[in-house]
Amino acid sequence: MSKLVVVGSLNMDLVVRTPHLPRPGETILGRDFMTVPGGKGANQTVAAAKLGATVHMVGRVGSDDFGRALRANLRAAGADDRCVSTEDSAASGIAIIEVDDSGQNTIVVAPGANAHVARADVDAARSIIVSSQAVIAQLEIPLDTVECALSTARAANVLTILNPAPAQALSTELLALVDLLVPNESEAALLTGIEVTDDVSAEQSARQLHERGAGIVIITLGARGALALSEGKTWRIPPFHVAAIDATAAGDAFVGALATAYATQRDLDAALREASAAGALAATRLGAQPSLPTRAELDEFLKRASH
Repeated sequence: MSKLVVVGSLNMDLVVRTPHLPRPGETILGRDFMTVPGGKGANQTVAAAKLGATVHMVGRVGSDDFGRALRANLRAAGADDRCVSTEDSAASGIAIIEVDDSGQNTIVVAPGANAHVARADVDAARSIIVSSQAVIAQLEIPLDTVECALSTARAANVLTILNPAPAQALSTELLALVDLLVPNESEAALLTGIEVTDDVSAEQSARQLHERGAGIVIITLGARGALALSEGKTWRIPPFHVAAIDATAAGDAFVGALATAYATQRDLDAALREASAAGALAATRLGAQPSLPTRAELDEFLKRASH
């Protein structure tokens, strides 16, 4: 069983379905509204926990109803929330999400307590981090805290995984702390200045990130699958074709499944296949964490896909 630590964000997602995404200045009538636990850190925690991993989450929530609900949701998924602290000076983070009929979305995040996740939180969880198989981070908490978490893990020879979302410029020093870097097309483009539009540009972007210090680079390409670069070798991970209705947490399902599989097996091809399947399954359901597949669901999906 994989033993993972996720250092990252917890948000309450406020989700509304719309016929199309509004243009600037446009008001449209939405349909269904849901309040759903989310945040990239919590999503990846729940994704891994539902697949059978032992997962500790490091983060912060506010002393409000959303914060209490977010912690309870981690526990319900089987994750350990003892390293999630309560921030009295800020509200819990929220995300306002619009999802159109094609499954595309726009997201606005108010970080709240996530902006207060600090090196002290990483230090408090150090004994758990150094005894884990992998540490996963994203960029919805302060960059200094992310660097501290990756550095703490690297010093203990623990696998480091970074999902650089939302994208921002990263130093070569931070990239050099990353064993598996998992951006999507737009994040890879922001990190490298190379617009990712096809396999050639995706490979160019991945190669630049590898040359700047990242170990294995995996660029997720949405409905077109993913591209991986490792030790000079580049290959495509084919997509699983599904009827997508909401892509909100598909990337988080991919990262959680990748970490769960790779942390124990170190078989990248097998881990990428599971990750691709988990991302596809998540896109067939509405909402962030409710869309994340269980181990039984993922195994059944892979079994059907192999026939």
